[in-house]
Amino acid sequence: MHKIIDLPKILDPRGNLTFLQNPDQIPFKIQRVFWTYDVPGGDCRGGHSYKSQEEVIIALSGSFDILVTNRDGSNNRYTLNRSYYGLYLPPNTWRQMLNFSTNAISLHLSSMKYKEDDYIREFKIFKNDQSNGF
Repeated sequence: MHKIIDLPKILDPRGNLTFLQNPDQIPFKIQRVFWTYDVPGGDCRGGHSYKSQEEVIIALSGSFDILVTNRDGSNNRYTLNRSYYGLYLPPNTWRQMLNFSTNAISLHLSSMKYKEDDYIREFKIFKNDQSNGF
């Protein structure tokens, strides 16, 4: 199930520090790291699901929303705006990222290297694909 992960936060008057280490905060071995930035106002990112990949998304700077749509049509909206929170997304989770603030940077930690055939890019296929374990 998708969920917010509280990351360690070391408070220091010189500036705070947050860290990640496997397997303490991330529930999978990290195979790929990427980030998005300079997303034009009003644009969306994502709009897909992964068949096998797990992911944690962190707002390193600024804020954005992640809209998770479940197979039954219900939605969960998460606003990421603190660098000590990450959103865990298991496989077979449809997501869209939207409402990016100016200078927003999203960090993505993935359980797999990029593999195009792991993507489900059409919501109709995602919603109707019973082979995904739902």
